[in-house]
Amino acid sequence: MISLTSPVRTRAHDWPAGAKIAGLCVASVVLFAAPSVAVQTMAACGVLVLYALPGRAFFVHGLLRLWPLWPFVAVLILWHLAIAAPREGAVIVLRMLSAVGLANLVTMTTTLAAMMDVVNRLLRPFARLGVNLRAIELAAAMVIRFTPVLAQKGGALALSWRARSRRRAGWRVIVPFLVLALDDAEHVAEALRARGGFEGDGQR
Repeated sequence: MISLTSPVRTRAHDWPAGAKIAGLCVASVVLFAAPSVAVQTMAACGVLVLYALPGRAFFVHGLLRLWPLWPFVAVLILWHLAIAAPREGAVIVLRMLSAVGLANLVTMTTTLAAMMDVVNRLLRPFARLGVNLRAIELAAAMVIRFTPVLAQKGGALALSWRARSRRRAGWRVIVPFLVLALDDAEHVAEALRARGGFEGDGQR
């Protein structure tokens, strides 16, 4: 597993995780409430400025995290061109890039422990109802940790296919990708069982 936190230290790393997540929520609401292309363009430019402020290394590292969005961008653009609605397509694409870019900024400048602490505080009232908070924290942490790992393995499978065939990989890598994902899940499950799982965990 790899960390999503940026290796480049910024001032935002010292900001409270709760404040950053709350700001992300507010910014997302504003983005989805704004139907103007001009507003969405300014928001996207503002996100780029935020990426550029800490320096070139942080800027490049952050944009590389956004690169996997290109298939969605391409599909949205082609679809809205086909239905003769380029303005609506531009709004959706810019909104998506800005929202995901801001979320990426939060994860890049916030440690996983700090994010899980916020999740725990938000869910703590539900502990009285018998909800296992530790299980929820672990599930959220695993999703955050394993998403880039699985994306990296999927890319490696596609590269392996292209090295052996002139045809595009397409659906052909789905089965081996699922096998890899299930294998990783089995290893993680065995590791959790070896450590006792959730036995004896009290509600916090």
